[in-house]
Amino acid sequence: MDNWLTHEGSVFINFRHHIPDPKEHGFRWVDIKQLRFSAEAVDEGRLLAALTGHEQFRDDYAGGGVLPEGPRHGPYWLRLITPDRYAPLSHEKAARILWEWAGPLRDLPTELEAALQREVFDRLASADSIHHLGELGDEAVHDWGRVHDCFHEFVLIDRSSGRLSLVVAADD
Repeated sequence: MDNWLTHEGSVFINFRHHIPDPKEHGFRWVDIKQLRFSAEAVDEGRLLAALTGHEQFRDDYAGGGVLPEGPRHGPYWLRLITPDRYAPLSHEKAARILWEWAGPLRDLPTELEAALQREVFDRLASADSIHHLGELGDEAVHDWGRVHDCFHEFVLIDRSSGRLSLVVAADD
């Protein structure tokens, strides 16, 4: 199904590189996977299904990277994440969730704030639609999934550029 959804690259923003004291950042990071889709992918449900079936989605975000046959996605069992688990979200609500997550760091170092603006908030602003993976419940958390204190996931769809961005912001 993912033959029309192609991974173009990834961006990783590690707060630790900008804020050396772990008590101030809680080991926060943002991972962005950029995928290109073809014009035939007009239905958002189809895009979400292609994403959840894509090899790049098989990332536990715990240091192992993408595992092509892996059974996990973030803190969850992969098999329990379906397109209907994503809810549409407004640009404003998505931005609010992300700024609240960065919460105690309202005074971000200039370089970190610029990276977040460029890689996260500019993508949010240009997206035609945003989908948010909500809390899936305890039964969906895999055997060591609780390593993530916070886990926020957004799918940004930008039809004009034919790009889908999977944005994960989390604390370890």
